[in-house]
Amino acid sequence: MKTHAQVVVIGGGLVGCSILYHLAKLGWSDVVLLERDELTSGSTWHAAANIHGLHDSTNISRIQHYTMNLYKELEAETGQGCGVFQPGSLYLAQSAAREHQLRLQEAKARYYGMGFYEVDRAEAERLHPLANFDGIRCIMFEPDGGNVDPSGVTQAYAAGARKMGASVERFTPVTATIAQPDGSWIVETPKGNIHTQWVVNAAGLWAREVAAMAGLRLPLIPTEHQYFVTESMPEIEALGQRLPSIADRDGEYYLRQEGKGLLIGAYEKEMKFWAENGTPQDFGHELFPDDLDRIMDNVMRAMDRVPSAANAGVKRVVNGPMIWSPDANALFGPVPEMQNYFCCTGIIPGFSQSGGLGLLTAEWIVEGESKLDMFAWDLARFGDWADKKFTKARVKDQYGHRFKIHFPNEERSAGRPARVRPAYEMQKTMGGVFGLNCGWEHPLWFGDQPDMVESSGFTRQNWFEPVGKEVRMLREAVGIIDISNFANYRIKGPGAADWLNALLANNMPKEIGRSCLTPLIGVRGGVAGDFTVTKLAEDEFMMVGSGLAERYHQRFFNMVPLPEGTSFAVQTDDICGFNVAGPKARDLLMRLTNADLSTPAFPFMRSKRIEVAGVETIIIRVSFTGDLGWELHCAAKDQVLLYEALLEAAKAVGGGPVGSRALGALRIEKGYGSWGREYSPEYYPQEVGLERLIKMDKDFLNKAAYSAIKDIPPRENLSIFEVEASHNADATGGEPIFLKDGTPVGRVTSGAYGYSVGKSLALGFLKDGAAMPGDTVEIFILGQPHEAILLAEPPFDPSGKKLRA
Repeated sequence: MKTHAQVVVIGGGLVGCSILYHLAKLGWSDVVLLERDELTSGSTWHAAANIHGLHDSTNISRIQHYTMNLYKELEAETGQGCGVFQPGSLYLAQSAAREHQLRLQEAKARYYGMGFYEVDRAEAERLHPLANFDGIRCIMFEPDGGNVDPSGVTQAYAAGARKMGASVERFTPVTATIAQPDGSWIVETPKGNIHTQWVVNAAGLWAREVAAMAGLRLPLIPTEHQYFVTESMPEIEALGQRLPSIADRDGEYYLRQEGKGLLIGAYEKEMKFWAENGTPQDFGHELFPDDLDRIMDNVMRAMDRVPSAANAGVKRVVNGPMIWSPDANALFGPVPEMQNYFCCTGIIPGFSQSGGLGLLTAEWIVEGESKLDMFAWDLARFGDWADKKFTKARVKDQYGHRFKIHFPNEERSAGRPARVRPAYEMQKTMGGVFGLNCGWEHPLWFGDQPDMVESSGFTRQNWFEPVGKEVRMLREAVGIIDISNFANYRIKGPGAADWLNALLANNMPKEIGRSCLTPLIGVRGGVAGDFTVTKLAEDEFMMVGSGLAERYHQRFFNMVPLPEGTSFAVQTDDICGFNVAGPKARDLLMRLTNADLSTPAFPFMRSKRIEVAGVETIIIRVSFTGDLGWELHCAAKDQVLLYEALLEAAKAVGGGPVGSRALGALRIEKGYGSWGREYSPEYYPQEVGLERLIKMDKDFLNKAAYSAIKDIPPRENLSIFEVEASHNADATGGEPIFLKDGTPVGRVTSGAYGYSVGKSLALGFLKDGAAMPGDTVEIFILGQPHEAILLAEPPFDPSGKKLRA
């Protein structure tokens, strides 16, 4: 066994072998995979191994499409059969909401050139003569859908990796992972130790145990999951074709051909956890006792769909473990608090995603960043707040609602609250309806009474009018928005300015009381973040950024060493904030402070330390609403006192509380982008209008990468559209954009109704030169074309006069 390697991959399941293969494919052949038992041990070997391409997330669709196409290439490359069957998949909609989802996915498939299209009942019956399509509103067909052989695919990845020089060590359990001062690792095994530059935890069912060796806790928990295979069925034996799989998500089961019988599986409501306190070390190729009664309701719905299945005997029952994260997405990426420790675990549809996960992992390790923005999978989306109690509650909800539609803006209540601010109970009594933001309960909107319950769907919901009321109140008078979900950082010391200038692309303020907006540049030159930086004292700065990305951004902060005597502190837990915005914002604040808030004394992008209602605050003249406004930051212990005073003063000028759902509509009216939607490492600064904030007369993090792309003409441009919304629905993000002739030209990133301008609006990316302001395009909302006019400027205050009033 080797004693040195560039990368040690821990775990010889499907994903670990894919990572090894892709590392070697990108030129890193001095890599080793360590497997405690035989390859495929754990959850790989017993998987149903279905494959499909389409997903509600655009980038997940891309990597699933890549994975589906990879398996036949693997067979040709390695000679190892992957057992690929691709008779296609039929997707059924029993409800209007499911039809909306499928039609939107069909539009996305046309945009990305993927196979997914509607078929009529006659064609569906030709493809699957045994199925009963009564009660179905819409049928989509994915020609490349199907299944693979779990063992064959895993062995093919391993064979391909070995062929390129990688090593696979079976029956080699890892007993310790020891971090070294230079960022490398010592991986200990009974066969000897390996000194490696990178450790990759792809240990699947044992990911928690492997993580614990490095002092890391992962929010994962295993469950049981069952499917069964029928005996051979004469109806299938008589067919001269292989049947497509059936995805009847409203029926909450999956069904496909296996041999000359059927494989039927389900995610039942009465699920069962397993190994909550740790996966047994001696577990390998075992299964649990059959418990088909638990899934019988789902099975009966499957038999209603394929009636002949009811006459078939059961040949084999598979009841095995799967390991889940709180949102059923992978835990993917380097651990921000460690050097060179990568996780890729918690994957549920592994055979649809294994190739893409392996490629993205290899890109990140070899090239410093993956080409696709996969924050939806980034383990940095969870922090210590995602404890065992939260994880268990969320996994129970995710498993039991595996096939439930995740609607736009939907917030699920399981496991909450995880973290609350001091004003939480007060906001509840005010009718606050909350969402989850990096573990924090955060008010989305305010109803007329406490304990309001938000409805979910693709069309406008019960929050539409209350949010409109909040938007109009702010635009006409003043609104108070809780911005405590923003990340808050403090940098102090003689090297504070130098460190910030070395990290961020804009020049840092030189004068106390000034603020600046600045991008953070990613490894490939894209937009990794955007921040507001304020100079508080000669050697002290406050930096505010996305709360959701707080842990993600830690990776970039760690890339720039702090100068001697300089400190960096995350103060998000200790600081709360409010945005007071609207034409009467000044009037409100002047009732609570003696400070001069006039424009000559307090211009835009300036700050002061002042008392507001007796509370010490840092107040910055900036507002994400695009209106006249100030951000007020105070100690968390003073949040309630300040909030009460602001609300009382607001009443006198016709204002009140405003939630983050309204803030989303307000910033879209102004055309402001948001991190994770319009700002992403995938997008170049010149494509989102941030290039003017990048100063090339200094050094900053990833300047060379930006220099390499800065003169490239925009591939796409961030644009704003006025949308015809006749179906009582607005764009939300992800909808494809086409020209009138059907040419795909872009996609929506954010959408909302612009209450104060009376227009349904969308922000999105449009291919450079595809349309001019005033031109009409089609945005596919609910999977149906809606005319949209490309606007030359934002409909609210395009000149910025109100912002600077």
